[in-house]
Amino acid sequence: MAIDFDALKKKLGQLSGQNRKSNITWRPEEGKDYNIRIIAMPNNDGQPFLDRWYYYGIGGDKAGAILSPHQFGKKDPIQDLINKLREDGSDASRELAKKLYPKMRTYAAVVVRGEEDRGVRLWAFGKMIYQDLLRLMLDEDYGDITDPENGRDIKVSVTKVPGKQFADTKIQPRANPSPLSKDTAQAKQWLTTVPKLDDYEELMPPEEIEKRVNDWLNGGTSEPKSDSVGSVRGKPENLEADIAELRGGGGKPKTPAKKSFDDIEDAFADLDS
Repeated sequence: MAIDFDALKKKLGQLSGQNRKSNITWRPEEGKDYNIRIIAMPNNDGQPFLDRWYYYGIGGDKAGAILSPHQFGKKDPIQDLINKLREDGSDASRELAKKLYPKMRTYAAVVVRGEEDRGVRLWAFGKMIYQDLLRLMLDEDYGDITDPENGRDIKVSVTKVPGKQFADTKIQPRANPSPLSKDTAQAKQWLTTVPKLDDYEELMPPEEIEKRVNDWLNGGTSEPKSDSVGSVRGKPENLEADIAELRGGGGKPKTPAKKSFDDIEDAFADLDS
């Protein structure tokens, strides 16, 4: 078998710490205005943005998000649990299944004006910003804002509105089209150095996902991960309380003194008992 040198480079980056998400991500700060230029994602079936689905809250609010294997056609213990809850048919099971559903995060490749020395980075955002960007691109007055020659920079503003839990992010296209860079060589470099998300994010093995779910069902928690991309919104709320309700208890989930689940099917069977 021939050696996969791309895989070797990826592994080297992981071992050296170069393949940390924090190295290639951008997140606008509250109270600041930015000018950015969006670059279309290469090799993405003609779609300018990249979608990924994650499970949040499995193992507690501070636990790292789990990249859904189901979206890649791989074994997904959480999706299996969702299916079992839906098949159960009870109102409580269906409601819990909905809270376990993965949440979509969308990525755009961006160059931040004034920070061009940082190169192309990935900006992760939720449904509302995604819709705003798609509407903008479908507006005939603006068109393809990612065009490297006649696209448009975007103003990004983040403000905290009193009474709201999260800050509001607003986008506004610049009035006039402009090139990605007046330096043709620089523009070419940016277009060919868009970070590949897959190089910075790995699927958790099914057995590890099962362990986290089983620990969570038993009232345990998981350690948080420090390199999650973007802000987490729309996390499932009170999952532990919902599990406890299905078990017939109240408040926090019961932690059995002498019993542990061997697998997710056993855990689900316990919910039904």
